[in-house]
Amino acid sequence: MQDLNPTENMSTDERRRGLRLVLWDGIVTQAMVTLTGGVFLVAFALHLGASNTIIGLLAAIPPLAELFQMPAVYLVEKIRNRRRLTVTASFMARTFWAVIAVIPFLVPPPGAVWALVGAMCCYSILAGISHCAWNSWIHDLLPQAEIGDFFSRRMRLSTILAIILSLAAAFFIDFWKTGTGGELTAYSILFLGGYLAGMAGIIILSRTPEPLIQEEEAPEIRTILMEPASDRNFRNLLIFLGSWNFAVNLATPFFTVYMLQKLGMNIGWVIALVVLSQIASVASFKVWGHTADRLSHKSVLQISGPIFMIAILAWTFTTLPDPYFLTVPLLIAIHILTGISTAGVTLSTNYIGLKLAPQGHATAYIAAASITNYLAAGIAPIVGGLFADFFAARQASLTLTWSDPAGTIVLNTLDFQHWDFFFFFAFIIGLYSLHRLSAVHEDGEVKERIVIRELIAEVRREVRNLSTARLRALVRPPVTRTQELEETKPERRAYESETRGTGASED
Repeated sequence: MQDLNPTENMSTDERRRGLRLVLWDGIVTQAMVTLTGGVFLVAFALHLGASNTIIGLLAAIPPLAELFQMPAVYLVEKIRNRRRLTVTASFMARTFWAVIAVIPFLVPPPGAVWALVGAMCCYSILAGISHCAWNSWIHDLLPQAEIGDFFSRRMRLSTILAIILSLAAAFFIDFWKTGTGGELTAYSILFLGGYLAGMAGIIILSRTPEPLIQEEEAPEIRTILMEPASDRNFRNLLIFLGSWNFAVNLATPFFTVYMLQKLGMNIGWVIALVVLSQIASVASFKVWGHTADRLSHKSVLQISGPIFMIAILAWTFTTLPDPYFLTVPLLIAIHILTGISTAGVTLSTNYIGLKLAPQGHATAYIAAASITNYLAAGIAPIVGGLFADFFAARQASLTLTWSDPAGTIVLNTLDFQHWDFFFFFAFIIGLYSLHRLSAVHEDGEVKERIVIRELIAEVRREVRNLSTARLRALVRPPVTRTQELEETKPERRAYESETRGTGASED
């Protein structure tokens, strides 16, 4: 394990190599996530006989397990080798995907669902420990001025791979289930493929250099809870993150269940819609990332957040009360809007905490943001699962009636039942969270009008510069552009000063 020790004086070449490896780690990790999560995990659980409560529990386990980042902070401080801790915990965690893959063959149906729940708990807890060490590691490795650009590139490449793998997996399932193996066997094979991709990610992580950890005392639990909360600006950010994640996770874990059971769609259609959403994300990542770097993460959230909430509310109109001729067009529009907005929301909510965390206190602040995110994201699907049966027996409708001598016409303009209630509640809570976002201050933030103007300009630039030569830029680590950024700093400072001045004048 000698080669896993941190590097005391990291050169520019070593940092550049490290960023390339982080990029590749994101790609292979996305392969694991694609083959083991999302639609495939939900469909696998449903075939094992999982109820709505179990589906909600499976969605809640990963974020709740991230609370183990709190004790992991002390492990990071004690071991002082984040790469070793990340590699060890990730290896142990990802091994459980091989365990999950063999559940249908080793565990009888009554206990198979709970075996899945238990394996997911073990995987998620160990993954949470590795995430704590990885976040601190990357925080020191990545230049702070390039967070948005780097992670937008990383997420874009990962999403491209996810699109390809999702389509290939959907074709594989359709092909396999027509044979003697059955659909459960097909999912098990996918999980084994995800396990192998996860092991490839371990190898890449073990070769990624780690800067020597900065001298910073491990904060006490009281510090993690109290210090960020005493910072008014960061407290407002925590309120936004908590309410936002609760709103999103109240609805999104059940989209797959809704399409498979309520709309009666097959797995191929569901995957096709997911892929459509991912394509929209790929097309949007670079635009959102550049906008976040030039303006602010909050500015991106001011535009992408409302779009995301509108997409969630639109789910309530996909049935009136049953599928109708606009169901498929609505689903297509919803997934396009979701993909575009998710790119901006994910990028900004993940890294706005990194940007607002003060130097010397990053561990406590980032841990507080993570705890808030994961606690809200874990509670919401449990609430949804527990109340699923309650709302299944409830219905609220709004009809429009037209009467004349020739007869009466009755139109169902709105019909809420079962999951529709969750979509509506998520929309309302999401609006509240966006209201709380307005109280957060971030350097470079501007009014929505300026953000929209910048987005339009960015889209025009991307369309104008679209060429095969641009493909090389997708995999170029941001650190190679250090000289370019230094040369353009005066212009960037002048632009930021102008936009801030414009925003202040509108107040």
